[in-house]
Amino acid sequence: MLTGKQRSYLKSLANGLDSIMQIGKGGITENILRQIDDALEARELIKINILNNSMLNAKDTANEIAESVGAEYVQSIGNRFVLYRESKEKLINMPK
Repeated sequence: MLTGKQRSYLKSLANGLDSIMQIGKGGITENILRQIDDALEARELIKINILNNSMLNAKDTANEIAESVGAEYVQSIGNRFVLYRESKEKLINMPK
């Protein structure tokens, strides 16, 4: 569980990130979950875009994906959301 200070720190880092993945009308598939899992291990912090034709809600989708891959939901703005999961290499120095 992220503290408010940690969530704020991650939001500031995510501000400069580009979306690395898009979820379309196919929704959440096993392949997408596998790609998100790999991306979280490599980057720790990722931003994902939901296409307009998918009819998915960003916050609900983010929470569902976060639960599936063992990540933390950071934020959603419009059709984009940010997820965080600490990797074995600890790339991001989180505040306490």
